[in-house]
Amino acid sequence: MKKLFLFLFLIASFAGFSQEDAWVYFKDKPNSATYLSSPLTMLTQRALDRRTNQGIALDNVDVPIYQPYIDQVIASNGITVKAKSKWLNCVHVRGSQADINALKLVSSVLRVDYADRSLNSTKRTTAKLKSKLVNKVLETAVNYNYGSSANQIQMLNGHLLHQLNYTGNGKIIAVLDAGFPGVNTALPYKRLRDNNQILGGYDYVNKSAIFYSGSNHGTNVLSSMGGYVDGQLIGTAPDAQYYLFITEDSASENPVEESNWVEAAEEADRLGVDIISTSLGYFAYDNPNYSHTYADMIGNLAFASQGANIAFNKGIIVVASAGNEGLATEKHIGIPAEANNVIAVGAVKPDRTYATFSSIGPSYDLRVKPDVMAQGQTVVLSDPNGNIVTANGTSFACPITAGMVACLWQAFPSKTNIQIKQLITQSADRFSAPTNQFGYGIPDFNLALSNGLSVEELLNDELAIYPNPTNDFVSFNLPKNIDTKNIYIYSLTGQKVIEENTTTQLPIISLKTLNSGIYFYKIESNGYLKTGKIIKQ
Repeated sequence: MKKLFLFLFLIASFAGFSQEDAWVYFKDKPNSATYLSSPLTMLTQRALDRRTNQGIALDNVDVPIYQPYIDQVIASNGITVKAKSKWLNCVHVRGSQADINALKLVSSVLRVDYADRSLNSTKRTTAKLKSKLVNKVLETAVNYNYGSSANQIQMLNGHLLHQLNYTGNGKIIAVLDAGFPGVNTALPYKRLRDNNQILGGYDYVNKSAIFYSGSNHGTNVLSSMGGYVDGQLIGTAPDAQYYLFITEDSASENPVEESNWVEAAEEADRLGVDIISTSLGYFAYDNPNYSHTYADMIGNLAFASQGANIAFNKGIIVVASAGNEGLATEKHIGIPAEANNVIAVGAVKPDRTYATFSSIGPSYDLRVKPDVMAQGQTVVLSDPNGNIVTANGTSFACPITAGMVACLWQAFPSKTNIQIKQLITQSADRFSAPTNQFGYGIPDFNLALSNGLSVEELLNDELAIYPNPTNDFVSFNLPKNIDTKNIYIYSLTGQKVIEENTTTQLPIISLKTLNSGIYFYKIESNGYLKTGKIIKQ
């Protein structure tokens, strides 16, 4: 009987895999000019404002796919369209290999990429990048009774931002996950509901507007940011607003989930979202022919990683869980955490030591990953029934961090996502010596706030140096019109203690080896000369 069951299972598995998944890319967008001349037909005003604030121009990537092209594919024999991406100008299809190959003959089709790359004759594509600036506001103190959830925010010094009334207000976070049952009924989410902080959502797996459904994973995740039960659980961004998107099918692992992820990220962009928090990761699939390898982790190869990078290029900060494979044979971070511009978050225990399940870096092309760490073991959360529980996983280290990103960005509404991301990584406790387990380490959001408040907008030939006073690192924001710069640090007695030659505009110098006291800097380059004082605390 057992042999018969196994035989039937193998037949079913083979039949299940006889259908292939692929991405069908189109040659162009014939309606680009029409959309670009009327931006509000493709993006909300908030999305346009976010781009204007960050100096990001509209381009062809923003334009929707030409609908007649999609209709051609839908009408093709044996083809089912599972998802679509305007950013990558393609649709995700499922069908037999013969029927998918027939799409290559359609005049609008540029190419077809199979999820099983052994079926491809060519390789995949890549994406791009952008940048921009500052502001500061301080308000009245807010003191929350965090209860047992105190450690997970205090580890990041997030409570100090809350005391300055930086609680995520004015920022929108899109949560891309597997489901959100109970968020519409349970007590820990009542404050979100009463204040209309849940702005909407969608189930991309079932193509349904019903999103208070599915796995409770997203419910748990949301509670670490937006949950509120006085004395028991306070999320890291209790005053942020949220969109809830289901992109993960918890019943299976298939590349279509990457396509769902990108489609949801595009909708987040359209709606003007500031931050994407995603506690999902992709590496192995049910069909092993679709699975990724470590060699794929080069920052912009996988479909979801390409989408995450484009989201960043559009001014969004993407925060992703590093993964829970630290004890597995393949321990490395997955997709989209491995993407070039994503903040990948690993997990530590409550005592700040490494949580052994947390996936490690580096990326295959040797970039630092994870980017930062947060509490991911014994994390205090809410379940769909409103019970306050604890759980483990980088799934929770990610949203804890994403909520703090919202609070920091609230303090600097005119800063770009590039600047905010930089402030966060530079505040981390291992920034000078990153490791494969910790990346840059545990960020200090109060230090990031202090560093950001120390930065003055660079006008003409002005020089900004921050933080000053400093405990360790000092950043020199140098004028753009000088090339190679020589930076010298001198003691009070005139002894040269540090010398740095650089071509970057934002060199960072460690003063860790120096004793506390007053030092002098000198910057010179082709007739440019600036001097001043630095205080090492």
